[in-house]
Amino acid sequence: MRLARRNAVCYRKRVSLANIVGGLIFSGAGFVAFTYGRRQGRFRLMVLGGALMVYPYFVSSPLVLYLVGAGLSAACFLVPD
Repeated sequence: MRLARRNAVCYRKRVSLANIVGGLIFSGAGFVAFTYGRRQGRFRLMVLGGALMVYPYFVSSPLVLYLVGAGLSAACFLVPD
């Protein structure tokens, strides 16, 4: 049993200050967009806000984190209902 644990491949997400700050910024913006969309009855804004809240958990590269976050944030303002 102990030998199996040593040889097991384990994936660990890289945690850096850039990932933490980016995750907080974009998750916070997603929360605001989601609650605003829910109050206004704008389904597309709710979906984009939900995506902004969730995607930082699945992205490990800071560059991708900021690019996707900027794209989703811009889509909240530019995509009409």
